[in-house]
Amino acid sequence: MIETRVLDEFVGRELVPTAWAQDPVNVPMIRHWVEAMGDTNPIYLDDAAARDTGRAGIIAPPSMIQAWTMRGYAATVSGGSVSDTATQLLGVLADAGFTSVVATDSEQEFFTELRPGTRINVTEVIESISPEKKTGLGVGHFVTTLKTYRDDDGEVVATQRWRTLRFRPAEKPKPRPPRPRPALNQDNAFWFQAAKEHRLVIQRCSNCLTLRHPTGPMCGQCRSLEWDTIDASGKGTVYSFVVNHHPKIEAFDYPLIVAVIELEEGTRLIANMVGVAPDEVTIDMPVELEWIDADPDLTLPGFRPSVPEEN
Repeated sequence: MIETRVLDEFVGRELVPTAWAQDPVNVPMIRHWVEAMGDTNPIYLDDAAARDTGRAGIIAPPSMIQAWTMRGYAATVSGGSVSDTATQLLGVLADAGFTSVVATDSEQEFFTELRPGTRINVTEVIESISPEKKTGLGVGHFVTTLKTYRDDDGEVVATQRWRTLRFRPAEKPKPRPPRPRPALNQDNAFWFQAAKEHRLVIQRCSNCLTLRHPTGPMCGQCRSLEWDTIDASGKGTVYSFVVNHHPKIEAFDYPLIVAVIELEEGTRLIANMVGVAPDEVTIDMPVELEWIDADPDLTLPGFRPSVPEEN
């Protein structure tokens, strides 16, 4: 954090010394501007139309005030006119990590209409530097400068407050890695596909009707290769469980409760417990299914304590 007094020392200092426009106000530049902006007001290019409004002739669009004193591409890339004040301020901000910049707003006030032949200059001073602010882009300081435009006689024709945010880019949260993928094969792909559809299925032997899990190609009772599935109710009890603390895998929240769930149909499967603290889990605790949609490509069954049914 930069001390307030350090930034306050820059307030009031000249950021850009008086710089004269390279050319006086002229019709070709006005024409380029109004064509680019799609501004069809006739007082900018038609002398007669301007005189009909009580003016002495055409005027420059007030909003192009800054264009008359802009340095141009070659002068900008050369960087030769950067002031010591600007260099020092940017150095102080950069040393504190405020290395990024974005313009936030510009306020212009016009006092005199400019006519062709008038040559203006601009002086820019630092008007204010805000305390450290927290923004959506990151923590930073708003730097407001005041540009004062004057004509050949030294009269103020316009002012412009230009505000930028010098900020420290907020660290983007590291994306959470996906859960480890199951090893899919022709014997278990159907089970994971059913899970994506929020269906908890149990493989059943078509010959002796024995239920089995984990899935497999052959019945362990009658050795039949024929099988189908039934939909499980999603209710069961905790047969056993462990609470994992280490090693931590970023895809999971810890402490991680891994339980062996005995379904009311009689088969068992391994699943995470959700919605319950580790010290609240007990053996034989009634549980019910709650789907864990880990990501668009993976859905797994989880279990939470059953809610007692009302009589």
